[in-house]
Amino acid sequence: MFVSNVDLFVVNVALPDVGRDFHGASLGSLSWILNAYAIVFASLLVVAGRLADRHGQRSGFLLGLGLFTVGSALCAAAGNVPVLVAARVAQAAGAAVLLPTSLALMLAVTPAAKRPAMVRAWSAVGAVAAALGPVLGGLLVQASWRWVFVINVPIGVLALAVGFRVLPRLKPDASGPGPDLLGAALLTFAVGALSLGLVQGNDWGWSSGRVVGSFAATGVLLVAFLAQSRRHPAPMVEMAILRISRFSTASLATLLFALAFAGMILSSALWLQNVWGYSALRTGLAMAPGPLMVPPLAAASGALIKRFGAGPVSAVGNLVFGSGVLYWSLNAGAAHHYASDLLPGFLIGGVGVGLTLPTLTAAGAIALPPQRFATGSGILTMARQLGSVLGVAVLVGILGTPHSVSATVDGYHHGWQGLAAASVLAAGAALAVRRPQPVGDGGIAQDSASLVKQ
Repeated sequence: MFVSNVDLFVVNVALPDVGRDFHGASLGSLSWILNAYAIVFASLLVVAGRLADRHGQRSGFLLGLGLFTVGSALCAAAGNVPVLVAARVAQAAGAAVLLPTSLALMLAVTPAAKRPAMVRAWSAVGAVAAALGPVLGGLLVQASWRWVFVINVPIGVLALAVGFRVLPRLKPDASGPGPDLLGAALLTFAVGALSLGLVQGNDWGWSSGRVVGSFAATGVLLVAFLAQSRRHPAPMVEMAILRISRFSTASLATLLFALAFAGMILSSALWLQNVWGYSALRTGLAMAPGPLMVPPLAAASGALIKRFGAGPVSAVGNLVFGSGVLYWSLNAGAAHHYASDLLPGFLIGGVGVGLTLPTLTAAGAIALPPQRFATGSGILTMARQLGSVLGVAVLVGILGTPHSVSATVDGYHHGWQGLAAASVLAAGAALAVRRPQPVGDGGIAQDSASLVKQ
């Protein structure tokens, strides 16, 4: 959880330096360093979770961690953007195995009554990584952007050494058919085609054949993916899981929140370095106050959830987060006024993240039966990653390639307004996350029991 989250933040901070090192690569091409990772990660999460359920979560975790570590080393050695993107694909494949198995291993050895608190703690580890990520990224980029990836290697090696000794050996569930590899491929290409159209829309022209073709291919591939999911005995997205309303609404709200969150992180890093001319280290320090707000809010969210329910808490969190982004669009300008123009938005946004992300993660995860922890957590994280892909792609599409300072500022303002609108939609979805009902009341417990039988 730590390495996957810290990697997200440090890569965002390092992106401008990567572009300068690779002879001024365009924002569109650089965005694939983020989106190739997120697309592959999202597309393989459920397949990886199902394989881990069938063949052992301990072995899956160790395999994923090893692949993530090797991929990080390859990223550090990359000589151009295409090679770096390819190495990020390898890194993402490892992360896709690593993340759902980490949650599954934890939940499997945790008593049911303590699982909600443990999921929030698991999410809080990610929040701590997010708090350290911008500053750590800024420090590493002072030496070279390559150290952003090198830092994962010793952490991965140490975790592997300890993991072989302490991780529990859980009985795998090898019953039933294998995972839907064709479905994973269809989803990968569908999301890739959508991202391509959004990212390249300004350069190619929104009415050009290539952009229209990208969007048309997205539609065809998504229809094929849904048909494959209905046909395959073990699809990437089980319809029975989606019929657990608490889980499906939490997944939708997570996707919409992640869209706004990913756009906010990338836009703030680019604004600070490309508009205000901050160094990578100064950018990391400027971004840090927001993530630092997340751990205490995540810890306090448990009491709020008990009193008001996960839906209202996460809905308020989304609205608070959107208010922080909207603040930037109303105040940030070309002149440097960090304390008055950007800092309040970071602090407000951090409060929103602390209320939203751990709450939605816990609400979705505890709605699942134990036999589907790895698969279900994979779907939740897939929703988050797909939202991140869309957030980056939409932001790049809005920013385009402005040719004046005023056009640049206007582009960011429009982008922030769009992200705030996505937060409002996420709040609406979050309100539909209902409280769990006890067995016999027609609620989640019955849905979960039905899923186990299927």
